[in-house]
Amino acid sequence: MKPWQYQGFLLDTLRHFKNMEGQFKIKSYGYGELAQLYFPTIAKKSASAQLRRWIKKNNLVFKKLLQNGYQIGNRILTPTQVKTIVDEFGEPY
Repeated sequence: MKPWQYQGFLLDTLRHFKNMEGQFKIKSYGYGELAQLYFPTIAKKSASAQLRRWIKKNNLVFKKLLQNGYQIGNRILTPTQVKTIVDEFGEPY
């Protein structure tokens, strides 16, 4: 892949996660996908485990997620569940 093609790929990937204003987009995310946005420097499995720890330690978030249909082991988070996480922990990097 030529350097300018690689740069274009990175920009397309970044646009997938953020809108043109640079803000995080609330939508359905895979659990690991969202975890990697919060922890971009570690492996997907480790990022998922860390996000799971954050959620379990924060009773308010965990209760809100359960009310919104979250179950331990879910692989997909709904936009409402993602909003709950982002409201408490802030936008990912």
